[in-house]
Amino acid sequence: MRVRLFWLALGMVMSSTFTAHGAPGNPRGWLLVANKGDHTLSVIDPVAGRQVRAIDVGGVSGHEVATSSDGRIAYVPIYGNSGVGRPGTDGSTLSVIDVRAGKIAGRVDFGHGVRPHCVELGPKDGLLYVSTELDQAITVIDPHGLKIVAKIPTGAAESHMFAISNDGRRAYTANVGPGSVSVLDLETRKLITTISVAPRIQRIAFSRDERFIFTADQSKPQLAVIDTAANTVTAWIPLPAIGYGGAATPDGRSLIVPLRSGNQVAVVALDARKVTHVIEVPASPQEVLISPAGDVAYVSCDTSQKVAVIRLSDWRVEKLIDAGPSADGLGWASAK
Repeated sequence: MRVRLFWLALGMVMSSTFTAHGAPGNPRGWLLVANKGDHTLSVIDPVAGRQVRAIDVGGVSGHEVATSSDGRIAYVPIYGNSGVGRPGTDGSTLSVIDVRAGKIAGRVDFGHGVRPHCVELGPKDGLLYVSTELDQAITVIDPHGLKIVAKIPTGAAESHMFAISNDGRRAYTANVGPGSVSVLDLETRKLITTISVAPRIQRIAFSRDERFIFTADQSKPQLAVIDTAANTVTAWIPLPAIGYGGAATPDGRSLIVPLRSGNQVAVVALDARKVTHVIEVPASPQEVLISPAGDVAYVSCDTSQKVAVIRLSDWRVEKLIDAGPSADGLGWASAK
């Protein structure tokens, strides 16, 4: 009986975490982490620094996550059991997850293997955009009817990650194997141009003013600076190790770049275009998400199953949070 009462009490505590918005310590939002290793989505209380629950995303690996505008629904493309450009299964679905209920609420079927990877909600049109690598396209989905409405060709293989401008007019894809960036017009749904960058690249990020985008060369420790007006590489920023991903700070002064092989995070001063700080983090830092409050950066650390929380005020690791195996994509579910 005591054991049963314990688990009942624990369930009530977890339920209150998701419903009592005014409860002490409630962050009014949850950090989401896509765990490739056990095919789950971690829901983390970032204030308490602990995982509240892990949600099965569908039995196959999902690498990235985005959320609905109200924070109640998470979208996880099911990539498969491979890495980009490597042999393995080809995912063909996107899981729609009710974050509060902790379960899959729907699916989008792409009809064939496409290795869907990155997912973003359009800032103006509210549509879902998903990179579908094997189709060499960004697939556009109506999130209300869960229907595919369009495909925008990228003109390149392995269009893995992408970034959408704040006005919703442009998208820029990082084409890993070709080492190029595709520039897409989201209004006409056409490819504008392709920018040659390096033998192989990874990830992509905007500067805060969107005058530049950045992508990491995977053959040398350097970051490409691409002028979004000219659509050309205009500079290179040296890094201490190979970069991977990145996110601009709210003040626009810095870019936070994981150095995956170095188990570090570099802080790049964008005016000076040089590294000013190097922060030690757990193994294989992967992705960066700035908190809605703009005070910390969350960094997923793949092989260590951790999320490092870095204070932007002094560039120190505030705490480490346990996530799942192969922690990767990050998202935020607000508690509206």
